[in-house]
Amino acid sequence: MPRPTMEDVAVRAGVSRALVSLVFKDSPKVSEQRRAAVLAAAEELGYQPHVMARALASRTSTVLGVLVSDLRNAFFAEVIEGLDSAAREAGFELVLNTGSRSPSREKAALHSLLSFHPAGVVLLSPVLPAATIEQAARKCPTVLVSRSSRLSTVDTVNDDGVAGARLAVEHLVALGHRRIAHLDGGSATTAAARRRGYRQAMQAHGLTPLVVASEHTDTAGEKSVHQLLGSTRREQWPTALVAGNDFNAFGAMSALEEEGLRIPEDISVVGYDNTSLAALKRVSLTTVDQPRMEMGRLAVEALLERVRGERSAPARHLLHPSLVVRGTTSPPAS
Repeated sequence: MPRPTMEDVAVRAGVSRALVSLVFKDSPKVSEQRRAAVLAAAEELGYQPHVMARALASRTSTVLGVLVSDLRNAFFAEVIEGLDSAAREAGFELVLNTGSRSPSREKAALHSLLSFHPAGVVLLSPVLPAATIEQAARKCPTVLVSRSSRLSTVDTVNDDGVAGARLAVEHLVALGHRRIAHLDGGSATTAAARRRGYRQAMQAHGLTPLVVASEHTDTAGEKSVHQLLGSTRREQWPTALVAGNDFNAFGAMSALEEEGLRIPEDISVVGYDNTSLAALKRVSLTTVDQPRMEMGRLAVEALLERVRGERSAPARHLLHPSLVVRGTTSPPAS
């Protein structure tokens, strides 16, 4: 069956096409009786107004584009919850796309989002070159989440990764751990700050940092742990791990169990993000909490400030993380 049109709705309701248009623009000029007739006809036909066509016709958009770095990571889903809630409150809708952490695919995904003529775009931890981000910002307001920027045309929303990694190390040191390794986030946009915070905290306590190459994925966490334990004498194995993020920690925990180590009796593990999966009873991961919903809301607020012309200077939101202690950390075995 062909997609029903506004003309079909007008015929079914016995009104003009112009009146149908007024109804879907929520115009106060339409009587309640005719509004009800149009909406009933639209429901019977299964008609949905074309958001993009309406935006182009009115030269205003009610769409916000969102580029997601990694669809498998629950952190991004929870940030999007905050984005969606704030967007709906303001009368906007989200259009999502992903580039799967590939610069070329992200560039294509961003180009696709911009073809919708959005009111603004939110880029969640993109690996795009700064020049590509700058080009996008020339076309519409742009906000980066979980990535910093010096561009005056781009707003940012981040958590303090240096402070978060320090919280993780301080917790483990307070429990009595001295051999604490960090599974590095590699190319992730948040990795440098977390690595820096880990090193600072270790050095402040006179401890030797041990940074293990990894990535913000479960498979990388699993692989890096196997390599670490396989290349180190057992008496030199770390008694605790600070993972790059929760996803990374899950893979690390799987590898540790495969190596016959108990968590937390033999080794403690701390994640980063405090995703919903970390709170599951079977997982019970000690982790650094980022206020994910708040990050999403702030990103939308920053976009709308630009859209409304309320601000031209860049907004730099830096949120404070906190530590959530659960069941994967305890004092080291004597």
